[in-house]
Amino acid sequence: MHSTPIRTIAKRSLHDQAVEQIRDLIIEGHLEPGHRIDEAVLIVKLGISRTPFREALRTLAAEGLIEIRPSRGSVVRKLSADEVRGMLELQAHLEAFAGRLACARASDAEIDELLEIHDRMMALYEARDRLPYYKLNQAFHTRLSEITGNEALAETQRSLQARLKRIRFIGNRQEDFWQAAVEEHAEMAEALRARDGERLAETMERHLTNTWDRVRNVVTSDD
Repeated sequence: MHSTPIRTIAKRSLHDQAVEQIRDLIIEGHLEPGHRIDEAVLIVKLGISRTPFREALRTLAAEGLIEIRPSRGSVVRKLSADEVRGMLELQAHLEAFAGRLACARASDAEIDELLEIHDRMMALYEARDRLPYYKLNQAFHTRLSEITGNEALAETQRSLQARLKRIRFIGNRQEDFWQAAVEEHAEMAEALRARDGERLAETMERHLTNTWDRVRNVVTSDD
């Protein structure tokens, strides 16, 4: 595990804060794929007891970010290149479908909510505040699926997105990659404003396809 500053967790919403901080350590690569999680070290740094810590690990295991191995500890889940490519291919089609449905079904207020998330993302991009930008990016994609009114679609999208959290984050590791992704999000916003479902679908699918191109070298080199 790389050395990184960790905030001591306040008593309020202990479980959620523990989950968020451990998840962030995984997303940013401080807890590396395939590596065993040192419970004793993290428990001290997070300032919590063993029980809420292990409850947080169970939540992250349900998200697909870690694997809990009885009597052997927990490890950060490592996805193969084939797994990543397959999930991104599926997510590309799901979110294209979500784009069509959202433009047809969402209320004006829901469209405005998505556009407001987009505007906040752009402000964070201008400030080059990468992790908060990434979290809003995830919120945008999740909310797009939710406003389709199709719960099966939204549930599947959330499940895939959870497993790909680290992968999606490294997709913006280079400035030109991040800029290209931002330009794609600007196209999404234009399509949403016009309620142009076909244009939004095409942009969403291209965005997810390009994500594979942005991460494939890193994922392949990790195999």
